Amino acid sequence: MERELWKLLYELALRLDKSRAAWRYRRSEIVAVYLWSVVHDRPMTWSLERRNWPPELCPRRLPSQATLSRRMRHCSAEQLMTEIEQTWLALVNISQLLVVRVIDGKPLAVSNVTKDRESGYGRGAGGMQKGYKLHAIWGAGPLPIAWCLTPMNCSEKTVAKSLVPRLPPGGYLLGDAEYDSNPLHAVAQAAGQQLLTVKRQKKHGVGHRPQTASRLRSIHLMKRSLGQVLYQKRRQIERDFGNLVSFSGGLGCLPAWVRTFHRVRNWVQAKLLINAARWFRRCTNVIANA
Repeated sequence: MERELWKLLYELALRLDKSRAAWRYRRSEIVAVYLWSVVHDRPMTWSLERRNWPPELCPRRLPSQATLSRRMRHCSAEQLMTEIEQTWLALVNISQLLVVRVIDGKPLAVSNVTKDRESGYGRGAGGMQKGYKLHAIWGAGPLPIAWCLTPMNCSEKTVAKSLVPRLPPGGYLLGDAEYDSNPLHAVAQAAGQQLLTVKRQKKHGVGHRPQTASRLRSIHLMKRSLGQVLYQKRRQIERDFGNLVSFSGGLGCLPAWVRTFHRVRNWVQAKLLINAARWFRRCTNVIANA
């Protein structure tokens, strides 16, 4: 299956790569070699050996380790992978009568004795951990509509302030009690989103500070059946994150060779693309067999 997923990604990368930079290797060639290592959960150096490629898929020329590492740090590689994301998001951006999106964070832990100075120590799964965190807003498709990577110690609601304005206006944005804050409600309201969360205060009041109209409406909706039904859709993000890690080549624990921020970000973005390729491949097979 890894071979088929890589071929989907490589063909799309070739179509999107219109650049004519003054480099020996085009960015689609660099990204293709990197994705071959990620889809097999191997270091970049593994994909630079011809014996690890099928003869019919092996590129005519392979970059050196220094070239691959340097080019993957360049913004052109990240830009091409982002273009692949946007292309697939556009394919699944089907009009809906009720637009519901869900926001949450997924911790990506590393060892507590790691030498990675760019990781952070914060709240992870089941306790305090060291590492990074994937912050994502999911819709109905196989890719997050907006996402970013931060050290583990970054606040989820603080990061959400930069993610929410990137959403198309309109609809409901569902989050857990961590996202119940007046500043975030104000940002969501300005972006045309109705943030719907569980109220953090256990008591019936809302405090003495001025409250945004969005937060007051969220509290009101959560007391009604409509709000409760809408909020049940927040469970979908648990399934989205579960699907992301539940297959060979998925986003599991960060391997030992994926450290420092830019390497972790490239790894996470590649895993998101591989998961989307799996989704589109499955949909194509269903349509072909119908």
